[in-house]
Amino acid sequence: MEWKVEYADVIVLGGGMGGCIAALSAAKRGWRVILTEQTDWLGGQLTSQAVPPDEHRWIEQFGCTKTYREFRNRVRQYYRDNYPLTENAKQNPHLNPGNGWVSRLCHEPRVALQVLEDMLAPYISSERINVLYGYVPERATTKEDSITSVLVKHFEANDTKQLIGSYYIDATECGDLLPLVGAEYVTGAEARSETGEPHAAEVADPLDMQAFTYVFALDYIEETDNTIDKPEQYDFWRQYMPSFSPYPLLSWFVQDVNRMEEIKQFSFMEDSGDGMPLWTYRRIIDKNQFQGLYTSDITLVNWPQNDYFLGAIYEVDAEERDRNLLQAKQLSLSLVYWIQTEAPRPDGGFGYPAVRLRKDVLGTADGLAKHPYIRESRRIKAQYTIVEQDVSMELRQHRGIKSYSDSVGVGSYHLDLHHTTKSNRSFFIPTYPYEIPLGALLPIRIKNLLPGCKNIGTTQITNGCYRLHPSEWNIGEVAGYLAAYAMENHITPHEVRSNAQHLAAFQEMIQDAGVEIHWPEHIDVT
Repeated sequence: MEWKVEYADVIVLGGGMGGCIAALSAAKRGWRVILTEQTDWLGGQLTSQAVPPDEHRWIEQFGCTKTYREFRNRVRQYYRDNYPLTENAKQNPHLNPGNGWVSRLCHEPRVALQVLEDMLAPYISSERINVLYGYVPERATTKEDSITSVLVKHFEANDTKQLIGSYYIDATECGDLLPLVGAEYVTGAEARSETGEPHAAEVADPLDMQAFTYVFALDYIEETDNTIDKPEQYDFWRQYMPSFSPYPLLSWFVQDVNRMEEIKQFSFMEDSGDGMPLWTYRRIIDKNQFQGLYTSDITLVNWPQNDYFLGAIYEVDAEERDRNLLQAKQLSLSLVYWIQTEAPRPDGGFGYPAVRLRKDVLGTADGLAKHPYIRESRRIKAQYTIVEQDVSMELRQHRGIKSYSDSVGVGSYHLDLHHTTKSNRSFFIPTYPYEIPLGALLPIRIKNLLPGCKNIGTTQITNGCYRLHPSEWNIGEVAGYLAAYAMENHITPHEVRSNAQHLAAFQEMIQDAGVEIHWPEHIDVT
């Protein structure tokens, strides 16, 4: 078979948040980049997976990179420039378009897409970055401990390209490049005996992975019936009883994240007194902030009820992968249908037929996100693996935030493990804010491979806090700068960490670019 060969200094596989900013960072340093993306939307979690940013409470002041803050500011400015906001909303420096309670910035996926494309535009126009849409890695060649090329195949068209570069950044959602190049990696649950983590599984299980989710968008048009066709698997999902609950999965009863041993009843649209109805959880348009533009709010549904934990979509054969993807879609559509037809209402009735599936919001024919929201990836075996003991408040106690001499970023989030596919384990553990050690970005062997998102050296448990939006952005940004620094100084990324002078110079370089590498000394974490 013949294929076209394309060259660049840096090959970035995967156009999610980490991949986009990795490409941008390398391009800013003057290097040529090829960036691949499976869907027709760049942005991953923010766009094709339809997940508004999950962020920490200090995000407006510190705790993220300068470019991530630029992205957030651009999103707000986009609404001010293009939408008829109320005067109060327009003047709010912390404008939250949806006023969702999951995030301080709940916005439409299409707005995030526009902002990301604007940030990349000068580098795409100047051919510094070449984006290949619809391509996924299929094969790779290596020599000794280096990657020499990666073959990417178009997801639909019969077209294959051979990509050759000096550095390869794996920013795919599942760490798809790792097995192709023979990199050492981990999946699923590690054993407690391996990591020493109190919440690790008794026995390792590579297929015991976190749930993934097909997100969808809803609005509510009074006095209309928008009921979708009954999904093929609705009867199965309607009666499905998860092992961790005495209630059906399709119900208003879910685990309470603050007391995981208890089940909490959530309300749908009505505020039951806690200010946390599911409707406003990931709401991306609060109609009251716009001058008569919307007849309804718009909300994104990424709830415990449509987390799919019956099987994995990588490290399994194609038939099982496709079956699980199909069933996950059926689960989400069944949730839509259940809300419309059978969901209990406070007035004693059942169903909300006025709820409408907004296919246009996510740009798909079925109304579901273009790509599933994948919480857990293959993870490199790294020079340094971050473990529960590094971040847990309970375990660190008075020692507070763990600081690394090789830190290349910061983040903060709870250890949030969604129900896993085999054991159905889940937990939500308080953590201290954390740093991102460079050692977690360095594979133990391959010299020109870098992780660009949630595939760094974490365990399944610490992946639960390092996988969120600001951290993935930071990881991708540093990966792009690290490849650039290595090429500029004719050394490997591993030498950057092992050489004190290079490490200091690299940390200075990324700090000059707006990457925070340590938390403020007197941050209040209580």
